[in-house]
Amino acid sequence: MSQRSEEVPVVIGQGGPLNGVRWQINKSLVVGRDTTCDIVIPDRQISRFHANISPSKQGTILTDLGSKNGTYINGQKVDTASLLQDGDVVQVALFQHFVYLSSEATVPLDAGLLPSERQRNNRLFFDQRSRRVWIGQAEVLPPLSAAQLRMLQLLFDREGEVVSRDELIIAVWGEDESVGVSDQAFDALVRRLRKRINDIDAGHNYITTVRGYGVKFENRTG
Repeated sequence: MSQRSEEVPVVIGQGGPLNGVRWQINKSLVVGRDTTCDIVIPDRQISRFHANISPSKQGTILTDLGSKNGTYINGQKVDTASLLQDGDVVQVALFQHFVYLSSEATVPLDAGLLPSERQRNNRLFFDQRSRRVWIGQAEVLPPLSAAQLRMLQLLFDREGEVVSRDELIIAVWGEDESVGVSDQAFDALVRRLRKRINDIDAGHNYITTVRGYGVKFENRTG
């Protein structure tokens, strides 16, 4: 008995030449530059046979096929076969992005659309489902690291509030590892995140350190 289409996982192109295009993962899909691939990305950064996305009993498996420029999940390079989680962003050579959704029934109506095509007022836009960040019309590329994304997500959710250092450390490193996080490591992460944002928009202080209290995020409208 075949699965209903809404129960089948999907990948959706985000940005790049395949923006907005979606594929159901009801069979193994080869991603690459070669025209015989199931998902063809016509760019020299992409290997002829770059990666494989395939269904299994455990879930959807992403495998790099020995590509030259690598395959990534949420900014982390894939060295072995990896199980995809709902909302993961797959980056093929950091050129073409895809968001993975575990069921087509969860695909939002605006999936694949760039933020300029959505109704929004804030200048910094954080799509928490796909873990992509835009400032104005510019997407933050290469993507933020997993630690930077976790920090930004908490700050973004608590916009205008001072979030304590301890809360941010637990959100980024986890409760088990939080005790060993030094002030230097925390401050370095804040600086890197601030720099990534300021590299695109230096005209506004999105992230402010409030000495003795924590960190505050303030968006910019328009």
